[in-house]
Amino acid sequence: MDDITSAAPKDKPASEYQLSAFLPYQLSIASNAVSALISERYRKRFGLKVTEWRVMAVLGDAGLRGEFLTQRDLTEATLMDKVAVNRACKVLEERGLIARATNKSDGRSHLLELTEEGQGIHREVMPLAKATELELLEGLSPEEESALRSMLERVRKRAADIAKDA
Repeated sequence: MDDITSAAPKDKPASEYQLSAFLPYQLSIASNAVSALISERYRKRFGLKVTEWRVMAVLGDAGLRGEFLTQRDLTEATLMDKVAVNRACKVLEERGLIARATNKSDGRSHLLELTEEGQGIHREVMPLAKATELELLEGLSPEEESALRSMLERVRKRAADIAKDA
């Protein structure tokens, strides 16, 4: 049997070719870990999946501003797949947590908002989510937290700019 040689060139460290050192992978894993932690806390209490909670959170924020959103708006705001947004909206509507109204400016879409029950859940879940955020950030100084938020926003904007140019 022939010796298997490393796929990494001899002049580069092997870690440069490992998935664990790949920034998109690290961001995805961190996002999944945080989402799983938060969702486990509200899944048990409210029976919501991550996608459903994200839709509710965005609709809740919009409602606080007196706005209604379409599914397209939700897809853009959450960066989730439109099928996932559609599925989450269907489940939430069936559970009576969101309501649809005719969009008078675009007859092909509907305006969505949280129902009274949906607003109640939103008011209960947000403090849970914020408490989890505080737990996650406990090990960071205020300067580190600010830097983390700033860097994440810059990476997100850069990705959006690259996607526009593609």
